[in-house]
Amino acid sequence: MATTSLIRGMGTVFKECEHPESRWPRCPHEYKIRYRNAARRQTEESGFTTQDKAKARLAEVYQARKNAPQSQRKAERIQKYGAMQFGQYVAEWKAGQRDLGAASMRHLDSILEHHLCPAFHSRRMGTFDHKVVEAFIQTMERNSVGLATQSNTFDKLKSILLDAHRLGLYDENPLDGVKPPQYDPKRAVIPSPAQLQEIRTAGDDTFLLIADLMSGCGMRNGEAAAVNINNIVADDTYRITEQVNQTTKTYAPLKHRKADDYRDVPLPGRVKLTIEWYADKYGTVDGYLLRHPLDLSKPFPYHYLQNQWQRIKKAGEVDIPEGMVVYGLRHYFASNCLSHGIPITDVAEWMGHKSLDITFKIYRHLMPGSIGRAAQVLDLGLAA
Repeated sequence: MATTSLIRGMGTVFKECEHPESRWPRCPHEYKIRYRNAARRQTEESGFTTQDKAKARLAEVYQARKNAPQSQRKAERIQKYGAMQFGQYVAEWKAGQRDLGAASMRHLDSILEHHLCPAFHSRRMGTFDHKVVEAFIQTMERNSVGLATQSNTFDKLKSILLDAHRLGLYDENPLDGVKPPQYDPKRAVIPSPAQLQEIRTAGDDTFLLIADLMSGCGMRNGEAAAVNINNIVADDTYRITEQVNQTTKTYAPLKHRKADDYRDVPLPGRVKLTIEWYADKYGTVDGYLLRHPLDLSKPFPYHYLQNQWQRIKKAGEVDIPEGMVVYGLRHYFASNCLSHGIPITDVAEWMGHKSLDITFKIYRHLMPGSIGRAAQVLDLGLAA
């Protein structure tokens, strides 16, 4: 009996006849194969009319044996998590969301408590598909849930189900074909340069400082509240290293960044003068300009800024655009950058956006380019 070996571990092809291997293609006897099965036991199969068919069968068996451990692990995951209730699965999934800040975790808890868990708490994870998700979106629409909340809730459900999909619970993505809630945020309301001049001086010195930091450096409210004179790293550069967290009321890492991470942002001359003026007039505590008015050992509380903004609006003594909120001061920074031709990639980095898509979605209409302008430029090129 002659045999022919394949790659190591695959097995052998042979014939049980008196003919040498060189005669096999013309020999009438059938081919046989020998291999070790998944249990490592030697196994033989026969009845193959050609050597190619015998080799193809060996390759099939070999590949199945190689994938057996992975298939076994997948089966175990499906058995464990497929029968698990949504509430229990989410508790485990949530424990892995270590990158979320306190405010983001509070937002997640709210969505789980008021929307996802009431709808799915006892549902087994293995029973989700696109119809279940689509029915949930339709239920939110019937219940007149706000579009922003619908969009945020869908995004959280998407993250959970994609995590389950990666575990192998679904052969197909349960979100395929589902049309997400169509949330289109209102256009940012931005003051004009003249309006900004009135607004920034409409409150007390603290309001002036925060207004200059937000409109001149693009800081978020909490980042402005944590302003520190030691973070002026150059005459034209401020290093944003932390923020006052509205939930914990303590200094915390920047949004979308790890502890000890930072953003360097442009520091206009006027803003630098405001920082230095405020520090000279009121002093600092460990470099911090703003502290709790009633307890200097604590960070500046956000509600002081919001309360003052409401008083300014209620007084009606300055020209404030309809619908503008305090965050409009930060929007002014983006508008000022983009209208002067600064690349949107730089603006996104300075503002600390998680992705360029966010910056583009909010501020695209502020960029100097337009379809009409593009048509004129292209026409000049075609006429040359």
